[in-house]
Amino acid sequence: MVTSIIERRSFFMKHQATPVHVTIGERFPLTIKKLGIEGQGIGYFKHKVCFVPGALPGEVIVAEVTKVQERYLTAKIHRLKQPSKERVTPKDSVAGIAGGFELEHLAYPAQLKFKRQVVLDSLAKFKPRGYKYYQVKPTLPSPQTYGYRNKAQFQVRTVDGHVVAGLYRANSHEVVDLKECAIQIPQTMTVMRSLVKFIEELQIPTYEESNHSGILKTIAIRETTTGETQVTFITNTPKLIKKHQLLTRIKAELPMVTSVMQNINPGDTPLVWGDQTLNLAGKDYVTESLMGLDFQLSARSFLQLNPIQTETLYEETAKALDLTKTDTLIDAYAGIGTIGLSFASQVKQVLGMETIQAAVDDANENAKLNGISNAHYECGVAEELLPKWRQAGQHFDALVVDPPRTGLDQKLIDTILAEKPRKFAYVSCNMATLARNLARLTPTYRVDYIQPVDMLPQTPRCEAVVKLVLNED
Repeated sequence: MVTSIIERRSFFMKHQATPVHVTIGERFPLTIKKLGIEGQGIGYFKHKVCFVPGALPGEVIVAEVTKVQERYLTAKIHRLKQPSKERVTPKDSVAGIAGGFELEHLAYPAQLKFKRQVVLDSLAKFKPRGYKYYQVKPTLPSPQTYGYRNKAQFQVRTVDGHVVAGLYRANSHEVVDLKECAIQIPQTMTVMRSLVKFIEELQIPTYEESNHSGILKTIAIRETTTGETQVTFITNTPKLIKKHQLLTRIKAELPMVTSVMQNINPGDTPLVWGDQTLNLAGKDYVTESLMGLDFQLSARSFLQLNPIQTETLYEETAKALDLTKTDTLIDAYAGIGTIGLSFASQVKQVLGMETIQAAVDDANENAKLNGISNAHYECGVAEELLPKWRQAGQHFDALVVDPPRTGLDQKLIDTILAEKPRKFAYVSCNMATLARNLARLTPTYRVDYIQPVDMLPQTPRCEAVVKLVLNED
């Protein structure tokens, strides 16, 4: 009997370990089972995972292999044999070609369900305490599913003697010339296409990746609901030739542009922005209106990309915090102060922190701009500032965090668990790091609920507001 079990186990392991022999260009039928976190279809070929961008759950396709890895395959749709009922025609001609339109072929109600499922799948992977019983609410839809995006960074290159500007082709550094873009605020595209025309006519050298030569790398454009437009030219060198002629044409033909900046980012680097930013014309900033307040935005300031839905996100954060006039609110990862200042009228005081001095300066200036006297921002990290504030006699009632995609810093988590603020709202743009952080924060805190908010329709990206409650035991 023992021999029989061992033999069966050996046979099973031998066949499990048998590699799947597939070559690039090979085609085979594939049924798509689900969507991955990047919005790509997932099927299984001989028990091996196969990722297919543009494919939807329930679809039957003929897949054509484009990449072979040890643990997975990547393929493209050679032929769509059985389309999903939730497949729709994208408005953008570059959807499926350039990044940033990954779900535009999926009906919007299905996009909302997918984003909630991403939360559930992330919880199941990292298993924070009690995750099976968390209330994960339906995703809140965006009032606008197109024409909402208030900022874009367009890569600029020269191809066959003509200047092109747009987004990178998926998984490459080939720039797809973007003539129009339905998810952007329309004025952004008007300004961008005019700038491309000016650059080509003035023969301003664009960046050449092969030898890191040329000048103009990227054009960043930000729109505000107050009607202002900021243009930032990101350059390989401090010198921007034909600068005077370029600024003259902008002033004459693009009166909506109220701020023109130059950011210097030399050489071959994965970072879009460099350290030095100069004012070329107009103001140093543009002004955005949120939650009844005005915020001055410098070129590198972070702001959510969907201004209408940003107010929904902040309103949900306020609900989760349930603030009172006696509360002291800690605003961690404060940026330019948009969250904390929006809640300042509801609390005794706001104490904010940010590791970038320019953002701290902007936050304090924005407090002054709005006549807010009970909010103060400092440059530093939580593990240093919170003990300092505590030593100065401060008592912390509430905490809001809105970290980058990497999630909470581990030292901040340790500090939170030591300080134990009674009210706690976690705003997340990455469900995987959220779930991983929740595994550390529980059981000191329990998750009351998670509210997904769709900030970026037509993409797999999602935000979520988590209400955490301090366990009393």
